[in-house]
Amino acid sequence: MDTSVLLSKLPADYTAGVVVAFYMSNGDMFEKNHDEIDFEFLGKIRGKDWRIQTNIYGNGSTSVGREERYSLWFDPSDDFHQYSILWTNSQIIFYVDNIPIREVKRTESMGADFPSKPMSLYATIWDGSDWATNGGKYRVNYKYAPYVAEFSDFVLHGCAVDPIEQFPRCDHTESSQAIPTGVTPVQRIQMESFRTKFTTYSYCYDRARYKAPPSECVINTKEADRLKNYDPVTFGGGPRHHGKRHHRSRSSRAEAITV
Repeated sequence: MDTSVLLSKLPADYTAGVVVAFYMSNGDMFEKNHDEIDFEFLGKIRGKDWRIQTNIYGNGSTSVGREERYSLWFDPSDDFHQYSILWTNSQIIFYVDNIPIREVKRTESMGADFPSKPMSLYATIWDGSDWATNGGKYRVNYKYAPYVAEFSDFVLHGCAVDPIEQFPRCDHTESSQAIPTGVTPVQRIQMESFRTKFTTYSYCYDRARYKAPPSECVINTKEADRLKNYDPVTFGGGPRHHGKRHHRSRSSRAEAITV
């Protein structure tokens, strides 16, 4: 079990094209079959809001996008907020201020697409002009630089793994009482409320991209109806203009901790 908690405050004003990322990856060790779990904050133009994107990859499955995007009930540039990832061998849960916003349960048909190899943890800020804000319509404008993201009170529960021997070393002296094991009934109500109000994209409902939802998707009719009203072309199955798919290249400005 690995749990990562980070308090973050994002840049303010015009931040189009800027991506602030808090993510796990093992791309340095497994270049062709890496795993990844992403929390990405997508910059904005004036008058609009920051958005969050979550995503997972397993065994290099970058061609099978599992992205979701959300708006928030607060301005993440005003103050620090808590962002957390719970990763076990059977599930991945993303949290904002202790409210679960996404749950991915491992299914047999996912196979190696579920992240399973040891990963390092990164926090980065980088130029994602080609895709981050309105699909690349608005790019980074460096006259508003420097862009500064603040991180504080980092907490990590898990096992350190030797990258060569792949042998975990676990410190069991830490209390496990504060480590969640899943979504409680109260949190599930909170998560359903959040997703119904704030989800703006989910690959599970993208009928133009997938003829049938991937196996791990749990379809919620309220979510489906809201997204269909939000974007009838993407989520209603109508004709679609296909843009080029982007392959992200992260900045080298990263801090890593092996977990």
